[in-house]
Amino acid sequence: MNAELNDVNILSHQLLPTPRDTKEQFPVDAPCAEFVLRSRLSLRRILDRQDKRWVAVVGPCSIHDLKAALEYARRLRALAEDLQETMLVVMRVYFAKPRTTLGWKGFVNDPFLDDSFRIDEGLKRAREFLLELAALQLPAGTEVLDPISPQYFDDLITWTAVGARTTESQTHREMASGLSAPVGFKNGTDGNIQVAINGMQSASHPHHFLGMTQDGQVAVMHTRGNRHSHVILRGGERPNYDSASVANCETMLRDQGLRGNIMIDCSHGNSLKNPDLQPLVLDHCVSQILEGNQSIVGFMLESNLHAGAQPIGSDPSALLYGVSITDPCLDWETTEHALRNADRKLIKVRQDIIGSFGYPAVSAQVSQLLTGTEVPNG
Repeated sequence: MNAELNDVNILSHQLLPTPRDTKEQFPVDAPCAEFVLRSRLSLRRILDRQDKRWVAVVGPCSIHDLKAALEYARRLRALAEDLQETMLVVMRVYFAKPRTTLGWKGFVNDPFLDDSFRIDEGLKRAREFLLELAALQLPAGTEVLDPISPQYFDDLITWTAVGARTTESQTHREMASGLSAPVGFKNGTDGNIQVAINGMQSASHPHHFLGMTQDGQVAVMHTRGNRHSHVILRGGERPNYDSASVANCETMLRDQGLRGNIMIDCSHGNSLKNPDLQPLVLDHCVSQILEGNQSIVGFMLESNLHAGAQPIGSDPSALLYGVSITDPCLDWETTEHALRNADRKLIKVRQDIIGSFGYPAVSAQVSQLLTGTEVPNG
């Protein structure tokens, strides 16, 4: 190849293990595989209105310290068991962070927080952490930012988000159409809901696009479409969790022939970027449900062991334990109080709950999937 024409601005490249090699090195055992299938089916049933609970996506803005994240996960797992009659609790496990300009791009990109960019190590350690969550039987949710890294841990994800900066992206809509887990599309950073609804429409249909196989080969991917999607209202130039905004979103979804599934992000524009306001937003959403709203299927909270945020600085070892290095978060105690308060109110309107954290009503479907007698849609 002509060096003056190819890779002009590429300084070097590093080969990575294939997704298949990484998955064989860190395999999913049978109990973990059954749990992930079970949690996905439960989430689909919530979106299909067959399970009368709500989804709570709760956790750090981003994962940067696996020890602190695992401590958080253990606390959340214990809480999730107490809330199981009203909520399917999913831990927010974001390994990649979108940047408006520059900044730390997440654990997979730079796991040691020192600009060493050991992506190989980031992918491996991210998968190890997700295996620990599956062993705890705590569902994991994440945001997809690129079409390659999900191949390394897609088998451990229960729920996926397409973020406000990428919800208009054709690449992400195509990718969402082939994801094995339900997916939420956030409204745009300016508050535009239509772009998220367009994303849902696009992802629900089959697509053909360039991607990477489990063996690391470039291929044309043919998808069947992912019919289990929903809108995430995260605010924009103004909050949009109020009943008027929710009703407007319901109308827009109905006009497009889509099911009125709406999740409220209690952070970002809806909290005016003040984490302390998140419980108030959550309480307002619960009040709408108590008043008869049937489109709100869940909510999101940004939460960590301790409140606030901190800069990375020049010495990562000096970081405070359990404090976010991206968006400021609620502390654990406030998070637990807010969720328990929501649970006490939501239990009043819950009907026909399908069972305990083991989800016995979906056991037959899980068995079919594990034995290959049924192929999941989406």
